[in-house]
Amino acid sequence: MDNQDLQPLASTQAWLKSIIIGLSICPFAQREVERGSVRFSVNHDTDIEACLLDLLKECDRLNIDASIETTLLIYGAAFTAFDDYLDFLELAEAVLLDQDYEGVYQLASFHPDYCFEGAKQDDPANYTNRSPYPMLHLLRESSLERVIDGYPDTAAIPQRNIELTRGLGLAKMQALLAACHQA
Repeated sequence: MDNQDLQPLASTQAWLKSIIIGLSICPFAQREVERGSVRFSVNHDTDIEACLLDLLKECDRLNIDASIETTLLIYGAAFTAFDDYLDFLELAEAVLLDQDYEGVYQLASFHPDYCFEGAKQDDPANYTNRSPYPMLHLLRESSLERVIDGYPDTAAIPQRNIELTRGLGLAKMQALLAACHQA
């Protein structure tokens, strides 16, 4: 691991522990972290094509290594502007489709300035998808289906998260995310 990877990795792991698992934003994350089946990949490229190729390499890695359940692709230098990130996300989804990964892998998106369509920038609910760095979460579709089938009401998770983050308030959510940068 390169020294320049240490801060993005530490911040992301702190975010995963304190916000995603700590607030149960994703009720399935803790199990995979405890199993050691989450791969963290820090990418410092700023070239879109290189980032897309890296995404495909991670798909290949998941194809080969069944012990990796999911990968967080962390972009340490690219896509700092949310609109640029959204453009990249659209390309990444198109590449997965083009490479016949539809139904095999799914992307979840996280960004420091994440803002849901139609939401105000200061809505605490945006913090369900705000992260210390821009990142893509590469998930196995088969695993998603399995956990969804075994969970009582997955449809209620987003609304629960909205209510939770709004209940905690903007200042608390900002403080939690800021603390991840100090990790």
